[in-house]
Amino acid sequence: MAPRPHWIFGDQLGPHFLDPRHGGPDAQAPVVMIEARSVLRRRRFHRAKAHLVLSAMRHRAAELGDRVTYVRAETYAEGLEQALGHRVPRRSGAHGGGTDRSRQRPAGDRLTVCHPTSRRARDFAAALEGVEILPAKGFMVGHDDFAEWAARHSGRGLRLEAFYRWVRGRHDLLMDGEEPVGGRWNLDHDNREPPPRGRDTLGVRGPWQPREDAIDEEVRRDLDRWERDGDVSFVGRDGPRRFPATRREALSALRHFVTHRLPDFGRYEDAMLAADPSMSHSRLSVPLNLGLLDPAECVERAERAHRAGDAPLNSVEGFVRQIAGWREYVWHLYWHFGEDYRHRNALHHTAPLPDWFLGLDADAVTANCLSTVLAQVRDTGWTHHIPRLMVLGSRALQDGWDPAAVTDWFHRCFVDGYDWVMLPNVVGMSQYADGGLMTTKPYTSGGAYIHRMSDLCGPCAHRPSDRTGDRACPYTAGYWAFLHRHRARLAANPRTARAVRGLDRLKDLPELLDTTARRGGTPP
Repeated sequence: MAPRPHWIFGDQLGPHFLDPRHGGPDAQAPVVMIEARSVLRRRRFHRAKAHLVLSAMRHRAAELGDRVTYVRAETYAEGLEQALGHRVPRRSGAHGGGTDRSRQRPAGDRLTVCHPTSRRARDFAAALEGVEILPAKGFMVGHDDFAEWAARHSGRGLRLEAFYRWVRGRHDLLMDGEEPVGGRWNLDHDNREPPPRGRDTLGVRGPWQPREDAIDEEVRRDLDRWERDGDVSFVGRDGPRRFPATRREALSALRHFVTHRLPDFGRYEDAMLAADPSMSHSRLSVPLNLGLLDPAECVERAERAHRAGDAPLNSVEGFVRQIAGWREYVWHLYWHFGEDYRHRNALHHTAPLPDWFLGLDADAVTANCLSTVLAQVRDTGWTHHIPRLMVLGSRALQDGWDPAAVTDWFHRCFVDGYDWVMLPNVVGMSQYADGGLMTTKPYTSGGAYIHRMSDLCGPCAHRPSDRTGDRACPYTAGYWAFLHRHRARLAANPRTARAVRGLDRLKDLPELLDTTARRGGTPP
């Protein structure tokens, strides 16, 4: 009997998605790939993101050769019809929800697909007659295993630290028997150093860079033509491509990071330098989220570097925490919290995103930290987690922007942004719109934090210590205005109560609130 065709999405591009083991597709199954133009029309994506995804898909198709049917169509439904030679009907009574295996595995399945990474894509596939949804790949923890862990911890809250320790023990990561290597699970305290003063860069080898090829040239021509014809519209600047688009490139980027950048990663993990946006970060979230790397191979390679004496424990633990901890945690909370999580807005923030932010207009912004970070996003579609959280996300939180719109912005503007990535990260971590389901407090700060952890305040027209006046820092003023706006809620939170009491010492609070209100959505 001929193997059933297997459909792979544009973020399922590594060899593990075609591995028949562990619930994978049939061995030597013919492959279907669909480049759906409607995806690019649906949102105004960053140009670099559109280029990267299409380049990665077309490179994968070239690698698969005659095994793949690669279709360029308006929608996924039209693409499937072209690839299979017939229309794929919807299941009788299909409503698109749930993951019931009995609904997904009727007799006569004609197509398989690994569990898609977005709820929209999963529901579309689940509603099609003859499509079997296989277990998710590209993650270390299965859905059923997480559900069991969550059931055991439901009364105590689903906190990252408990989950991370469970994953470490389950996968024997950085473990000496039953205990963590070095005697401590968490080395965050060692990984919060400010950048070295008087230096523009960390002085480590730069991140791995690809070389563009004929496929990239074809993608660029297509994007130029589609945009010129008015079919699609993008934000951000074009190329050159900065991230891996093939499995070989992704492995090169992983080796480069572990060899040249991992040793210095930990101590400066939270630091920022204007001229060194990557610092020692791996930037591997991009190939990981395209499916080009498997998370287990990343953390295992880092652990081998530590055990060989080539990388210090704090750097390796910080890297393992990002991938085996936070990435897995976010993936599972995306599914665990359900679709209603998307609409959470515990702080009742409803302000629209201003045009200068939507358009990545860094030149309109006076605040040096925000202008610098927004320019990094405009030019590359990437910046590391602290600028995302404490500069971009903090601005949105302090100004009361609609968390759903903020989530959409991060999804569109970051090359590693996908629905499952950004929904928990923004709604939960960045905007505290879930009211504390994911974190114990809102993450925002005044200018003092940015001043301590970066070189961004020195040349700025604002002063991080000033709350009012011509040189008032918008982050310092915004921080106190945010505490005032949500005083009742935050006073009842043990982690923010002390900061709220500080409002009583501010003699200039009325002036601060008036200045903040008058600024509105204008660039700070």
